Amino acid sequence: MTDNNFTQIFPLGEKNDAYAQYFIGQSYLAPLAGGIVPVSNVSFEPGCRNNWHIHHGTDGGGDQILICTAGSGWYQAEGTEPISLEPGAVIRVPAGTKHWHGAKEDSWFSHVAFITPGENVSNEWLEPVTDEVYAQPPKNEEGA
Repeated sequence: MTDNNFTQIFPLGEKNDAYAQYFIGQSYLAPLAGGIVPVSNVSFEPGCRNNWHIHHGTDGGGDQILICTAGSGWYQAEGTEPISLEPGAVIRVPAGTKHWHGAKEDSWFSHVAFITPGENVSNEWLEPVTDEVYAQPPKNEEGA
């Protein structure tokens, strides 16, 4: 299921078939905690990424927190350069921010994800990330 170089501290989980329509490639979902703040480990096969999406919320809700736990991936907010994610990287995605995240082309990637609780919390799935956007390296990594 995974290559020999990919180890992580949380379970891989099951194939994320319920949300497959919002991903290019295969992702996996392992719920870690429920309740007021559900927390999940999301894993991506090499090249897998989710569609552009926006988390909504009011009264402090709707921010997404991503904590990279294994592998290597990308995060990009609309209008900004992609950010390379390695284990230990933490990203706060403010509510209302159009963004995507996923594995690099040649690496598995896992992050723990949760949404801050509040009022009117929802997720809006948008268009797929094009191959052109996905293949565009950040300016500080060109030629690397």
